[in-house]
Amino acid sequence: MEHFKKIEDYCKAINIPKPLHPYFDIRSFEENMKTVVANMEPFKHEFYAIAIKVEGSGKVVSGHHTNFPEGATVFFNSPFQLLSWDILPDWKGYYILFSKEFILQSKHLRNLLSEFPFLKIDKSIPFTVKPKEVSKLLVVYEGIMEEFQDLKEDSLAIIEAQTLVLLNLVKRFFNTQVHKDKADEEFRKADVHLLSRFQTLIETSFYESEVATKKTHSPSYYAKQLAVHPNHLNAIVKQITGHTAKTHIHNHLLHLAKSRLLHTSMSVKEIAYSLHFEAPNNFSSFFKKLTQQTPNSFRKNG
Repeated sequence: MEHFKKIEDYCKAINIPKPLHPYFDIRSFEENMKTVVANMEPFKHEFYAIAIKVEGSGKVVSGHHTNFPEGATVFFNSPFQLLSWDILPDWKGYYILFSKEFILQSKHLRNLLSEFPFLKIDKSIPFTVKPKEVSKLLVVYEGIMEEFQDLKEDSLAIIEAQTLVLLNLVKRFFNTQVHKDKADEEFRKADVHLLSRFQTLIETSFYESEVATKKTHSPSYYAKQLAVHPNHLNAIVKQITGHTAKTHIHNHLLHLAKSRLLHTSMSVKEIAYSLHFEAPNNFSSFFKKLTQQTPNSFRKNG
């Protein structure tokens, strides 16, 4: 099964042009229809996506959701969610993609899953939107598209603010529609819910307000918080995502480390302790093992 870690690799696989930015992308379905692979076999990627399908025929499988609602639909993709499609070239609408790197450099999106839980893998339920809601959403997508096509020095800050507006609008419409239909309970799966809680715990364990402890590097720590055996947690996480629980923890640590090296003036020592390493040497060894670079070399090259 294909697994895409970079937005550029995903775009290449579905046969659309290279993105303008490595961590963020926006497309209209109309422009994709010219070249996109119409029948995409199951795959996974490591990004968040928020899409509005105004029109379109065919079948899309997004996680546990195989039957999208009729009419204008908002739908989501979460990292490691299973995706596939078999569509006709008649789709209209927009979507944005953004990676964890985009979130980590943001001042407003760092608590993404806490503030916008519909992006969690067990809550990303497609839902219909009314004509007035469609109009409001399209205005925001078109604003993001306009800014993205002519990137300037301050464009990412503007796109971040526009994305925040989009997320809040979707949250309003999602809560109204999904709570009304009680779809949350219908689609809830115990194993997927456990994965979602695990992913949230990883993120919150490294918030600045949390007490620093090296235990946050161990799957056993999260298993205890979730009241499950470590082997059970690891089995569920690997079954759904294809990666071990420890890999998820290490990937998050690496994302945080890279972001702080590139976007802050913190010393390597300060970053090491902020990420709950016992000593800077431990952090440097961890970083070099995963990137083949020292933290200082990565910062210099970045």
